[in-house]
Amino acid sequence: MKTLFTSLLLLTFGSALHSEDRDLVLVAGQSNAVGFDAYASELPADPGDKAVLFWWRCGDPPPDEHDSSGARKWTTLQPQPLGNPLPKVTPSGGTATGLKRQYGNFGKPEGGFGPEMGFSREWRKQGKTPLAIIKVAFSGTSLEADWDPGDTGEGGACYRALIEESKAAIAAAKERGIRLQPRALVWVQGESDANAAAAPLYENALGEMLAQLRHDLEAPELMALLGVNTRFGNGKNPHVPAVVAAQKSLDEKDPLCLYVDTAGAETLEPSHTHFTAAGTLEVGSRFARALAGAEAANSGKP
Repeated sequence: MKTLFTSLLLLTFGSALHSEDRDLVLVAGQSNAVGFDAYASELPADPGDKAVLFWWRCGDPPPDEHDSSGARKWTTLQPQPLGNPLPKVTPSGGTATGLKRQYGNFGKPEGGFGPEMGFSREWRKQGKTPLAIIKVAFSGTSLEADWDPGDTGEGGACYRALIEESKAAIAAAKERGIRLQPRALVWVQGESDANAAAAPLYENALGEMLAQLRHDLEAPELMALLGVNTRFGNGKNPHVPAVVAAQKSLDEKDPLCLYVDTAGAETLEPSHTHFTAAGTLEVGSRFARALAGAEAANSGKP
């Protein structure tokens, strides 16, 4: 069985080696980018996933050895396993101490998936060529506390992980003869910034992060597709509209930014904090349709 799997994987990569270029999509953000409650068992099978190259790292902040990852190797698109998150309770049943923001990499031991699945599948429906996807996402993270490119400490740890994983993945693909062209960032984040202190700063903080990301990856034309769970807080969080407004404002000001509305995508009851498997697939599909529509408009096609 192992030999057969290895042979199939080599055949997959062997076909990829014949393509000189492949578009690269980054997926990043917090728990709805991870796919915390999008369970692996609820993902419909799609053989087309094997045509997509995939590299991932996701989990809890700060990034560490407990993350779920592909061990810094390219594989094909698939749900991600739980990884090795620290336990929330001690063996005796008490509350664990000294743990920082340990949410579990996914909501169930079976693992899960994020918007990368819906994006890739919709991209194929649009008649586009196979992609390479790099996913670097961490639950419960905010721009200031985790994604600040100017913070060399813990506040910039998730941003640094995104850059480090992306550069390592691009270099590994190059060694296989595959040249990756950064095309878009799928950014699903903002729930942790939906508070009185962070929401007013969100637009500037996200704009600065995107500018630094394009610089650090030498990808000045990288599109940024921006979305957030608009139902976060069960519709009662008064700061979610400010985060949405900030993402929409970046859409209006930056021609390389697109706001993607997630309203109506299925969320998990009773809190509606996370998208379900169906909701996660729908959100990913919306991101792909938004990018395809923008590119068609820019090319003058109907």
